[in-house]
Amino acid sequence: MSQAKEERRATNSSPESHGTDLISKLPMRETPSEPLFLYKNFWFRRIFLERIMLLEATFKARHDDIILATNPKCGTTWLKALSFAITNRSHYDSGNHPLLTRHPQEVIPTIDVEIPLNGDLTFIEKLPPPRILATHMPLSLLPESISIQGCRIVYICRDPKDAFVSRWHFMSEFFGEKPDINVGFNMFCEGVLGYGPYWDHCLEYWRESVIKSDRILFLKYEEMMLEPVKFVKVLASFLGAPFTGEEEDAGVPEEVVRLCSFKTLSGANSSQTEVVQRGSVVVKKSAYFRRGKVGDWVNHISEEMGRKLDDIVQEKLKGSGLVF
Repeated sequence: MSQAKEERRATNSSPESHGTDLISKLPMRETPSEPLFLYKNFWFRRIFLERIMLLEATFKARHDDIILATNPKCGTTWLKALSFAITNRSHYDSGNHPLLTRHPQEVIPTIDVEIPLNGDLTFIEKLPPPRILATHMPLSLLPESISIQGCRIVYICRDPKDAFVSRWHFMSEFFGEKPDINVGFNMFCEGVLGYGPYWDHCLEYWRESVIKSDRILFLKYEEMMLEPVKFVKVLASFLGAPFTGEEEDAGVPEEVVRLCSFKTLSGANSSQTEVVQRGSVVVKKSAYFRRGKVGDWVNHISEEMGRKLDDIVQEKLKGSGLVF
C-alpha cells in the first residue's frame, strides 16, 4: 500500500480528526488518486482540509510573522530556501550552511501540511521571531489573525502549463503510480485540483497585492528565473533584511542565488531513500527536485493542450491585470 493510501486510511479512522462531519456533507469529486472536497470555492484533499479548518479556528499570528504562500509545485521549495538564506545570512557561511544538509521543506514549515490533527501548535509557537511560515492556502482561507496582525505575505505563481506538469510528476511520486496525464489535464482545466481552481488561487493574492503592495509581494517564477539576483534583492527588502552596500559589493546576493540554485539544492537532496517528514506526510527528498526549468510543459503535453489551457486562463484572468 502506498504512503498516501496508508495516510488516508489512518486519518479517516483517527478519533482526533476534525471537521469530519462537515467535510462529509461538502460537494465531492472523485479523482484518479482520491476524492476532493469543495470548501469555500476551493477543492481540497480531506487530510489538508481538516488541517485548514483547524488553523482557521486556532492559529494565532504574530505581527512580525512572514507568510510564504504558493500553489503547490510553483516554486515553494525555492522560495523557502531563498527566504531562509536571506534572513539567516549573518548566522552561517556558505561552507557550513544548513541548506547544504537539510531540505528547505525542513527549515520552514508548511502549516497546512504539518500541523498535527490534535491541533498542537507547539512546534510553530516555539519558533523564534520573525517566524517564516509557508502555506498553500488561498488568501480567503488564511486564518483571520494573519490579516488582523498585518503579516507580510510573499506569493509566487507560475505559468499554469508548467505548474500542471510539475504537479503531475509530483503526484506520480507521491502516490507511487503515474496518473493518466489527459485525465489530470482535463480536471486541471475544470479547476478541480487540490487547492484549485489554480487561477482563483492566483487571483486572490494578485488583487490583494495591487491594493496592499506593502503587505503582499507578488512574484512570478519565470521572472525570478530570468533575473534571480534582482529578485533576491527585492525579496530581501520586503522581508526587512535588505542587503547593505558592502554586502552587494562583496557579492552576497549572488552567493544566496548560488546556494539556493536548483543545482546546489538538488545535489544536496538527491538521495532516493532519504525522506522529508512533514506532519503525517512522508515524501522522498528527491521528489521536490525534478528539472526547475521554464517551459518544460512542451515535453509532456501537446501544443493544442497548451493553447486550450492558455485560453481558459486568459478568460479567467480577464480584466485583472495579471498575465502569464
